[in-house]
Amino acid sequence: MTADAPALKAKRPLAARLSAKAGSGVMQLVLIAVALFWLMPTIGLLVSSFRDPSEFAKDGWWTVFSAPAELTAANYEALLENDAILKSLLTTVLITVPSTLLVVLIGSLAGYAFAWMDFPGRDWWFLVVVGLLVVPVQVALIPLARLFGDLGIFHTITGVVLFHTAFGLPFAVFLLRNFFAEIPRELLEAARLDGASEFRLFFRVVMPLAGAAIAALGIFQFLWVWNDMLIALVFADPGSPPITVALQQEVRQYGANFDVIAPGGFISMVIPLIVFFAFQRQFVSGVMAGAVK
Repeated sequence: MTADAPALKAKRPLAARLSAKAGSGVMQLVLIAVALFWLMPTIGLLVSSFRDPSEFAKDGWWTVFSAPAELTAANYEALLENDAILKSLLTTVLITVPSTLLVVLIGSLAGYAFAWMDFPGRDWWFLVVVGLLVVPVQVALIPLARLFGDLGIFHTITGVVLFHTAFGLPFAVFLLRNFFAEIPRELLEAARLDGASEFRLFFRVVMPLAGAAIAALGIFQFLWVWNDMLIALVFADPGSPPITVALQQEVRQYGANFDVIAPGGFISMVIPLIVFFAFQRQFVSGVMAGAVK
């Protein structure tokens, strides 16, 4: 047995050997180097947002490490005085928050219904929801633009919110239905025996248990809506666009308006990062929910 141990160890796959060494000091240094390389564009954007506009055409952002006096907060001060950018940030919040809350609420109710309520054609309707997951957004742009125009909500925040809500619901229903199906039936039956209605059962028993899955869904939806540009270009008001479109307009209008683009881009990126890290633990738990019975 002892003599065969080295031979067995040598036959281990390369991936298994690398995984076993992942906790070693050398491997950790390699992973840190890879992470820094991956974060290099973000670091460059952060440093550039603090550079004087006159320095952009002279050299790269990495030169600030030898000349830290180039760093200045003037770009952010000017950004806070830029009414167009501030208005676009407010517009983005007014679109993202309702779109996320509506998807979470409606998706939770529908997911619970598909998991624990009996109604005609339940399984067939759920297959329709799963099928909607593969429908590309581009297919609905023209039909919904005409529909929203007839309803008078084209180029309004309401139209953008409705579009994001409609295309976020299939994934929400699919995710939450699978999570709700893992709740023990005995727990729900005990609540029903105590006289709880379906709505009381949903809000008092099911929703508290689904905190991790709901947090994961909320993060997915928030990031998708916040970073969206295609739907905002088509359906949002050109006079009050979201931050992604506002920054694109700065590029188109001024060509190289880095003193606005760099700090604006970093702010538009750091807000969803804050949301992600604030709910990171719930996000991981929600993604893994239902993976192991």
